[in-house]
Amino acid sequence: MQEFLQPLLPEEERHYLILSRQGDMNARNLLVEHNLRLVAHIVKKYHNLDREKEDMISIGVIGLIKAINTYDISKGHRLVTYAARCIENELLMMLRQEKKTSKNTSLYEPIGIDKEGNEIHLLDILGTQETDLIKKIEQKENIKRIYEELEKMEMNKEKKTLIMRYGLYGREPMTQKEVAKKLHISRSYVSRIEKKALMLLKSKIKT
Repeated sequence: MQEFLQPLLPEEERHYLILSRQGDMNARNLLVEHNLRLVAHIVKKYHNLDREKEDMISIGVIGLIKAINTYDISKGHRLVTYAARCIENELLMMLRQEKKTSKNTSLYEPIGIDKEGNEIHLLDILGTQETDLIKKIEQKENIKRIYEELEKMEMNKEKKTLIMRYGLYGREPMTQKEVAKKLHISRSYVSRIEKKALMLLKSKIKT
């Protein structure tokens, strides 16, 4: 089990922050070392099974260094408060980028992680927004039927939205903002279309 240095006292932290801002790399490195415990704590919330923990720590450290370099001592709050946001932002940015570059998202593959660290799948979304499809039907049968119903749908905004949002048929998953730009409509309209399309699809599959 890795041992981390204890956090610095407020006056020590301020002293080294001032030195770091003046270009003292040793001071910056010391601030990093004494805040690695914070990085490890935040990484636990975002630890993805497809990523090595060490990789996630490295990304978190990048966020920590950005926090140290941009922290405004005059604001009065502790570095840990500001650093936590920077570390989380860095991890989320990395995860979003990896999701966008995924080319083969399937209904079984994870499309995110909930607050408890559980993987979220497209089937989870189809089954939990209104009714739970997988209570009565085996998952493999669900997948088959979902694609069968998609094939029957006309290529309208609803079908296009589902395909683009969830990366179906081997496409790249897109955000609501990206879909809105692609279809030349507002983001809020995409949200309504997506909800309507999911409800329609579930009503076709539900037994």
